[in-house]
Amino acid sequence: MKNLKLTTLTFILFLFCNAIGHAQFSGWKQKVLEAGAALGSQKLGLTEVLKKPAAITTSFEDVDRNGSKFPNDITVKNVQPLYLLPKASTGGFVLCEGFYEMTTKSYCLKAGTYAPSKGDGYMYVPILGPQKDIVIAILKSAEKHPEIQQNDIQVLLWTIIARARFADYSGQVKATAVTLLTPMQLTQLEGGMLGVLPKSLMEKAKSKLPATVQDAFEAENNIRKMVASGNSSFAEMEKYAIIAGMAAARTDVPSGTWTLHPDGYYVRYDPFGYSKTKVQIYVPKELIAKGQTIIYDATDDIACPANTGSQRLAQTNEPINPKYDIVLKTSCQ
Repeated sequence: MKNLKLTTLTFILFLFCNAIGHAQFSGWKQKVLEAGAALGSQKLGLTEVLKKPAAITTSFEDVDRNGSKFPNDITVKNVQPLYLLPKASTGGFVLCEGFYEMTTKSYCLKAGTYAPSKGDGYMYVPILGPQKDIVIAILKSAEKHPEIQQNDIQVLLWTIIARARFADYSGQVKATAVTLLTPMQLTQLEGGMLGVLPKSLMEKAKSKLPATVQDAFEAENNIRKMVASGNSSFAEMEKYAIIAGMAAARTDVPSGTWTLHPDGYYVRYDPFGYSKTKVQIYVPKELIAKGQTIIYDATDDIACPANTGSQRLAQTNEPINPKYDIVLKTSCQ
């Protein structure tokens, strides 16, 4: 029966996406909502709510600090634009020896947290969690859809992080999801999601959680409510996703700390708020001398704060205000 329901939803979504395009919902919208509601109709109890995994689980505990270097341990020189490097067919850039940087679009991947604060170190860690493939797919697809506003993509990511069921999507967030994801990917936005929790259940569940995650849990439920209403602005959602003020700095991991990437190069991050991040890459000569192709594809990367009260920042391959008239000095073979 479960497989039948999923097949039905997939079929409806396929017809919905291919027959009416990205923005015209009309009667098809109701059919999709009904199909999704059937999948999530059972009432969740406190135990079931607490067992639901976070959509993205990445935390600073996942950072591999072996080989990392403090800000002044590497002498930065002759920095060139990262976006001028050769493009990889699978996405991202083929790395060459030297120093590279670019300021790119980035996205908050943790609601109910503080914006980046000065002095906090951000280190590389891959995207982890049940919805990692969906998040990566959105970041990759967004490169092909420059007509979609960054704020709309951020709202979709907050919606996924908040574990809203696709059956509850409406308005612009639904249009963005349908544009950036395939019908099969859309069906994955039902399984493991929570839907809007009634106030009594939400409060009971919140009281059972560690104090460090209670704000995020409540923010996610508020976001789910706003998504279901379909008439909330970006500014209204941002108020729940971003806590006013600044988290206390964590001094043992200073800003500008280098992470040794598993592929052998070094990376570090300098966030400007949560919507853009300057990324610096150092590629040692010895790495390129090995003869293997090294690709920097940011869509699987999170700039993760040492301060757990701050936001995880999903990275992208989309430079902000690139200058393509500049000539790359390095000869990449």
